[in-house]
Amino acid sequence: MRYNWENLNSQQIGTFAEYFVKMELTMHGFQVYSTEVDDRGIDFVTRYETQPFLPVQVKSILKANYVFIRKDKFELSQDMTLALVLFQEGNEPNLYFIPSLVWKSPNTLFVSRDYIGKKSAPEWGLNISQKNMPLLEQYSFDKMMEKLKNP
Repeated sequence: MRYNWENLNSQQIGTFAEYFVKMELTMHGFQVYSTEVDDRGIDFVTRYETQPFLPVQVKSILKANYVFIRKDKFELSQDMTLALVLFQEGNEPNLYFIPSLVWKSPNTLFVSRDYIGKKSAPEWGLNISQKNMPLLEQYSFDKMMEKLKNP
């Protein structure tokens, strides 16, 4: 089976996701620039023609229903973007391109957790569920590419 994701460990899934996003952007005419070190929550930067650069953080998910990004590694700004890759066994990955500012208005899909007085660091999260898929679909890669190419 070609899309046998369950045979990969989490590091392999994450690496595949990052390369997958870079290649999809390249296929759409974007320039992609890799970072040397991922210590700031930016996996790479990209831009279309002469438009501004977009910092991108890639997250992938297989089997889980929640994914998060630490707030200290993912600043909400006009340019910061999350590329979310959803893996489903036996299928090609689904890709979503989410502007960070959506977390300014949390809902059932996009959540903000501060964990005040607890050990966990504050985080931005996504509750992935069948119920929330319609909210996520507006950020499908193809829809977002049209918006990014024609602002």
